[in-house]
Amino acid sequence: MPHLVLIGLAAILLWSLISHRFQRWGVAGPIGLLLLGAVTVVWDVDAFSSAIDSPISEKIVEIILAVLLFADATEVKGGIFGREGKVIARLVLIALPLSIALTVTAGVFLIPDAGLLVLLAIACVILPTDFAATASLIRNRHIPARLRQILNVESGYNDGLISPVFGMSLALAVIWSTIERTPTTDLTENSLDGPVTEFLMAFVNAVPATVIAIVIGIILGAGIGYLVRIARARAIADALGARYVMLILPLIAYGVASIPVFNANGFVAAFVAGIGYRLTRTRGHRSDGIDHSELLLVEEVGALAANFVWFVLGGAMLIVVTSGADWWMLLFALLGLTLLRIIPVYLSLMRSSVGRGDRLLIGALGPRGTASIVFGLLAYNALPEDDGVIVLTVMVATVVGSILLHGLAAPLLLRRRHLEDETA
Repeated sequence: MPHLVLIGLAAILLWSLISHRFQRWGVAGPIGLLLLGAVTVVWDVDAFSSAIDSPISEKIVEIILAVLLFADATEVKGGIFGREGKVIARLVLIALPLSIALTVTAGVFLIPDAGLLVLLAIACVILPTDFAATASLIRNRHIPARLRQILNVESGYNDGLISPVFGMSLALAVIWSTIERTPTTDLTENSLDGPVTEFLMAFVNAVPATVIAIVIGIILGAGIGYLVRIARARAIADALGARYVMLILPLIAYGVASIPVFNANGFVAAFVAGIGYRLTRTRGHRSDGIDHSELLLVEEVGALAANFVWFVLGGAMLIVVTSGADWWMLLFALLGLTLLRIIPVYLSLMRSSVGRGDRLLIGALGPRGTASIVFGLLAYNALPEDDGVIVLTVMVATVVGSILLHGLAAPLLLRRRHLEDETA
C-alpha cells in the first residue's frame, strides 16, 4: 500500500510538470492520468483493490467530493439557478428524476442480479454531468453561447442535488444486503431484528438528515459569505484570506454535518454552503460572480483532487478488466450516456424557450467525470464485493465511454454540423 501511494504521488507530480503541453488536446489530461494509474497499479491490482476498499480511502474520497461540490456551487453566476433559471429548474427538477427512474428501469432488465437499491445507487453514479474533463467542449465555438451557459450551470448543480439520493440509496443497499445474505439456516425469531430495524430507521431518517444538512449549509455558507463581504468591503481581509476561507468552509460544513448529533449528509451541507456563500458574498455587486482572485485556491485544489481521482480511475479500470465485465453492463453504460439522458432532457424542455434541435444537443452533451468516479468509488467501498464490482464496472464503462463520446467524437460532430449549416 505505501509504495502504491508514493508511486502514485510521483506520477501525478510528473504529470503536473508536463500537463500544460496537453491542455490544447482537451481530454488528453484525463486519458494521460488514467493510463498512468493503470501502469502504476498493474503490478499489484489486489493491493490497489484493498487500498481503495478501506475506511481511510473512503474518507479521503468523501472530502474530495465535498470540496468539488462546494466549488461547483460557488462558480455558478446569477441567482440560485443561474441566469437561465426556468430552463435549469426543468433540467434538474424534471429531467434528472426522470433519468433516474428510466435508468433504474433499464437496469432491472439489463442487470437483474442487482437489487433496486443498488440500481438506484448506480443511477446516481452514472448520471451527474461534469465538463471538467472536457473543458474544450464547453468552450466549443460551434455550441451557442446560451447552450454553453445552460450546460455549465446544470453540470454544477445535478451532482449536488443527486448526492442525497445517492447517500440514502447506498446506505439502504448496504443494510439490505446484510439481510439478504443471512443464511436461511441461521434465521431465528430475532436474527434479523437488528438489520431490519436499522433499514427502517435509515429510510425514515433520510429526509430529516437531508433537511438538517441544508440548514447547516445555509447557516454556515450564508453567514460566512456575509462576513467575507463585509470584511472585504472594509479592507479587513484581502483576496488571500478569502481564498483560505473558501477552501476551509466546505470542510467545516462537511465535518459539522457528520457530527453524530446531527448525522446529516455532509455532501449536501457542503454543496448548499457553496450556494449560500455565493449568494451572500456577491449580493450588491455589479458582477454576480465571485471574483476569480478569491476562487483561485479552491479551483486549484479541486483540480489537483480531480487529477488524483482520474489517476485512481486507471487502477479501477484494471479491477474491472480482471473481474470480467459483462457486456450487458457495457450496454447499460452506453444507454446511460445517450437515451437515458437525451429522452428526459428533451421531454422536460418541451414548450420551453429552447428549440427542438437545441434540446437534443443539451441531452447529447452530458459528459461524465469526477463526480461519477467518486460516487462509484464510495459505492465500491461500501457495498459487498459482488454488488461493488457491478457498480465499479458500470462507472468505469460510463466514464471511459464518455471520454470517447464527448471528448473525442462530439467535437468532430459539432464541427461537421457547423459546416453543414454553413453550406446550407
